[in-house]
Amino acid sequence: MHYLIISFTHKNTDIKVREKLSFSNDEAKRDFLEKLQDFKCVNESILLSTCNRVEMIASVNSCEKTIDYMLSELSKVSGIEKSELESRADIYEDNGAIHHLFSVVASLDSLVIGETQIVGQLKDAFKFSTDEGFCSQKLSRAMHHAFRCAASVRSSTEISKNPISVSSVAVSKAKDILGSIEDQVALLVGAGEMSTLAGKHLITAGAKVIVVNRSLEKAQELAGELGERATAKPFSDLRELLNTHTLLFSATGAPHSVITEEMVETREFERYWFDIAVPRDIECDMEDVNVYAVDDLEEIVAKNLSLREKQAKVAFSIVGRSTMEFFKWLQTLSIDPIIKELRDKAKECSLKEIKRSVKKGYIPAEYEETVEKILHCAFNAFLHTPTKKLKELAEKPEADTVVQSIQEIFEMDEDSIKKLNMYKCEYHMSMEKNGDNE
Repeated sequence: MHYLIISFTHKNTDIKVREKLSFSNDEAKRDFLEKLQDFKCVNESILLSTCNRVEMIASVNSCEKTIDYMLSELSKVSGIEKSELESRADIYEDNGAIHHLFSVVASLDSLVIGETQIVGQLKDAFKFSTDEGFCSQKLSRAMHHAFRCAASVRSSTEISKNPISVSSVAVSKAKDILGSIEDQVALLVGAGEMSTLAGKHLITAGAKVIVVNRSLEKAQELAGELGERATAKPFSDLRELLNTHTLLFSATGAPHSVITEEMVETREFERYWFDIAVPRDIECDMEDVNVYAVDDLEEIVAKNLSLREKQAKVAFSIVGRSTMEFFKWLQTLSIDPIIKELRDKAKECSLKEIKRSVKKGYIPAEYEETVEKILHCAFNAFLHTPTKKLKELAEKPEADTVVQSIQEIFEMDEDSIKKLNMYKCEYHMSMEKNGDNE
């Protein structure tokens, strides 16, 4: 079994390519994951699609064959030539894949180092894949440890102190351009996570916010969450609003542009629009409209990176150590050695007791070999059902906890109780929190 990740991010693809690669709804994700699962070399898979990355995370039997298949299928759904995908893709295998996964969830591979959205996005991708039956034990192991690694990075560094996101960077860019946005009216298109974050940063900066969404009810909910400086308007007012106000922030989940050039009228004042959606929401090229997409925020991102460089070094050392610990831990989970050690302990215990009984005269010496055979048969009969159950359990997610419990109970591993306490299922924890994205 191998771990494999094929990655397309802001590092190797521009926004035009990422738009074609993105999966904007659950149906598209499900269809693609089904295609991956149909391939004989793929055991489990997770699809992560955000504004800055599309990554296929998989447990496979053959990396070489799976890479070729995945890129072929991705070429079909995106319309991008397979040769171009091959030239752009960052491909990680085994140790490299786990190290990359841990780096991603720790936000060390993000456009904005230290941003906190990626944890929730990866949890959502993990939950979706698990609920749909594409993810089980092998990837669950890696994901649990990834989330634990991210928590360690957050607690051991200040890399996520005063969290920064693409939304906050966009608001910061608006402040840089205008000097101040206090009492400015900002039009907010969309009512999802990115829009919510942008809205909160706008309100904090002193701006007034008008929320527009196809669902007026959701727009009203977000406006209510943002407070008295926010109001909601129906989507039918969008054309009038975008020709009235200077600032606009758009982050819908639409698979196509929601603001087109035909909706825009010439005005005497400059407008500054921030398109933080992928695929992009805005399709406009007019002199008095300045459109900033995700990739245009690099300057502020670079400042953010330099400020956090020292903390990033500490964080990467944690990721490296966590990667080694993960593979060391995997080696302890094989069922066969557990079964062998159980039988060896049973044999050792029976031989010790037979010799003690012979020494004390409970058993004649000439019967020692016969009694040994009887006890051997008895222990084999006793261990038959547990052995059978363990083998049946081997490929299920709960096997790891059962194995570690046996290791602790029979004193096979002095560190097993520590591992047991650490092995928390982030997926189920997130369910208990009703999908809280941290």
